[in-house]
Amino acid sequence: MTDIAVLVNLRARRGSEGVGGLVQRFLPRARVALTRSLDEARHWISDQLRPNPPSLLLAGGGDGTITGLLNELRAAGVALPAIGVLPMGTGNAWARVTGAPRPAVALKQIAAVGERLPPLRPFSLVRVDGKVAPFAGTGWDAEMIQDFKDQLAASGPLRSQQAGLRGYLSAMFTRTVPRHMFGSGNPRVSVYNMGDDALTVDAQGNVIPVPGGQKGALLYEGPAGVAGAATTPEWGFGFKAFPFAQAVPHRLSVRVYGASVMEATRNMFRLWRGAHPMPHMNDWFVQRLRMDFDRDVPFQMGGDVIGLRRSVEFDLAEESVQLVDWHKLSRMVNA
Repeated sequence: MTDIAVLVNLRARRGSEGVGGLVQRFLPRARVALTRSLDEARHWISDQLRPNPPSLLLAGGGDGTITGLLNELRAAGVALPAIGVLPMGTGNAWARVTGAPRPAVALKQIAAVGERLPPLRPFSLVRVDGKVAPFAGTGWDAEMIQDFKDQLAASGPLRSQQAGLRGYLSAMFTRTVPRHMFGSGNPRVSVYNMGDDALTVDAQGNVIPVPGGQKGALLYEGPAGVAGAATTPEWGFGFKAFPFAQAVPHRLSVRVYGASVMEATRNMFRLWRGAHPMPHMNDWFVQRLRMDFDRDVPFQMGGDVIGLRRSVEFDLAEESVQLVDWHKLSRMVNA
């Protein structure tokens, strides 16, 4: 059997020790870690994976778990193995994009391929401040993540009713949107291309050069409700926040949405579907880019808020990650 390691974040929304039992049932030779903290994951990587890196690492948790795991592997000097995402988090962006089934089905499918690696799908990575993630940015998304977590913390015995998509929408409409309606409005941002000539998409979705989009060019200056970069189309819950991600190989998909929060709310379902074109939506494909804001803004990577930023540089990481393509694997084992 392919050398497999499995990490399960017990603090993820659907994380449980029962998943460890499923791993023993379907993958009895796998190395397993059931963790409750980043420190526990870090020690496991150092003690178990660095001396003998796996060829396949199954990771149970949300996007924050997977992002943290990638960065801990890099920090430990472990070459990134193929990774299979098990959907146990809240948004589960990478799990949805790759078609991950529930853990019991996923583990059974991995066991079915025997000695072989399962089908894989490559993903580039966004890099900010030396850390990597499938998506990163600032604006309403980062605020809503923090509002969602604050709401959960204040929910007490009603916590389960505020989890998942319902909780995110509740946080958005009761905290994030009112704050912008009665606050100071969107920050302003200046967006500079810091790499090769920038590309964009026209109204028909065709990739075209940006006129005057050379290195150092100011690509945009104006309001920013949401501003970020990604290498995967979804932000979570099926929200296609970056519908053109992967349209141009070896480029980041960067978006800045400059509409007001009221206009965004009216167009929420079009935004959710990744409709194009959208008024006040700006798209670019770049290798490296800098955003300067007129005030401190909350910043998130992989669904975790990591603090405030006034200036952010995004670039394309040198390394990429190979994720299990559960869509193809399902067809293979069910053929």
